[in-house]
Amino acid sequence: MSPEQCRAARAWLGWSMDALAERARVSNSTVRDFEARRRTPIPNNLAAMRGALEAAGIEFLSSDGVAEGIVFNGNALAGDEAPPRSPAGVDKSSP
Repeated sequence: MSPEQCRAARAWLGWSMDALAERARVSNSTVRDFEARRRTPIPNNLAAMRGALEAAGIEFLSSDGVAEGIVFNGNALAGDEAPPRSPAGVDKSSP
């Protein structure tokens, strides 16, 4: 997961940095610094962030190890979460 994919996924879900940090059980500075490319989180924190986003329905796209985008799998929504609206410039269609 790239910092750009992380930001896009949060925007797609309507999550703040605090919301992602809480769901992934990492500090807000971990999310903030990763998205700003100031530092790469330790592997277990990066995995926790990615896992929280995937649990909410985000799928990360890559080709040959290069991050390319995200898609939303609405079937992963749980509980009373409403489907998020699409941020401008983000294609929600499946490949």
